[in-house]
Amino acid sequence: MAGFDLENRPWYWALIIGLLIAGGLVWAFENYLFSDIQKEIKARTAELQTLQQKVREGKLAENRLPQFREEAERLETELARLLRILPTERQNDELIKKIKSLTERGNFRLLSFQPQGLIKKEFYSEYPVGVQLQGAYHELALFFDRLSRFSRIINVDSLQIGAIQRKGPYTISANFVMKTFIYTEPAPAGK
Repeated sequence: MAGFDLENRPWYWALIIGLLIAGGLVWAFENYLFSDIQKEIKARTAELQTLQQKVREGKLAENRLPQFREEAERLETELARLLRILPTERQNDELIKKIKSLTERGNFRLLSFQPQGLIKKEFYSEYPVGVQLQGAYHELALFFDRLSRFSRIINVDSLQIGAIQRKGPYTISANFVMKTFIYTEPAPAGK
């Protein structure tokens, strides 16, 4: 530099100019050369923190895994109990066996057992079955009492009782509709 002479100046001028040049170089390196690296470091640090948070959440969930398994077992048991009350299919054979068992335990004669079509409701279907039997009045009361103790929901509807005129072991005839219910899985939303 022709117009800038440091030889005739005090030594601290050279130091100040050296510090200014060094500061300018450091500033240039920081802002221009290393800025991409600093951005990458910040992004990787944020990603690392996110992953560490997920690991902490995973460890908390792992610690609660025995509780989740116990809860799942309890819910499976509850579901099995509820499916006995409200099954997902008709189960005609089971119904016939139960009604036949009830008629054999009492003094009845089962005249007809006529399953009818399903009547769809919101989340279940009604499954009516026409039943006709003959027996004694008190036996009919016991029949309905035992029917009410089934684990499955069974309602009696349209009951008609009439006297039998001819002599024999049976004094009344009963016609009714036995309604049981079937759980139907609701359609997924959006379909």
